[in-house]
Amino acid sequence: MTTTSAAGYDLSQLCLAAGTRLGVSDWLSVEQARIDCFADATGDHQWIHVDAEQAASGPFGTTIAHGYLTLSLVPALVWQVYRTEGLSMEINYGLDRVRFPAPVGVGSRIRAVVDLLSVDPSGEGFQVRTRITVEIEGGDKPACVAETLAYVVPSTVPTTESRDS
Repeated sequence: MTTTSAAGYDLSQLCLAAGTRLGVSDWLSVEQARIDCFADATGDHQWIHVDAEQAASGPFGTTIAHGYLTLSLVPALVWQVYRTEGLSMEINYGLDRVRFPAPVGVGSRIRAVVDLLSVDPSGEGFQVRTRITVEIEGGDKPACVAETLAYVVPSTVPTTESRDS
């Protein structure tokens, strides 16, 4: 696996990048061991995820990753694409419009396409909205499409005019 060098943005640069594609992560292989660990962590041991023999004759022909496993990989994939510098705090604020259009079969490779939708002033900081599209290598449909919301607080107030517009 190659490692993508994440672009570093300060908040002024991030504000100016709103409405653009920030980039694409490396491919990540989703193996059965990861699926099994997620099943153990969440208690979701449905056969489509953990029983290779039964899943082989099921609707997908193999075990598939949990949709929420795919979603939980988003932060690590996004971290490869961009990082925001000069923050005193960054927290996950939530998700909007999450969909799982296609299953991720065991052994499939996925990657994240990161589009920065907006950076809006909010309280002492900013709300950063991104659209993450998790693609499956060779697939016609994405595994997941989600709008993520983060709340970021700068160490110092950015000097961009974008904060006031």
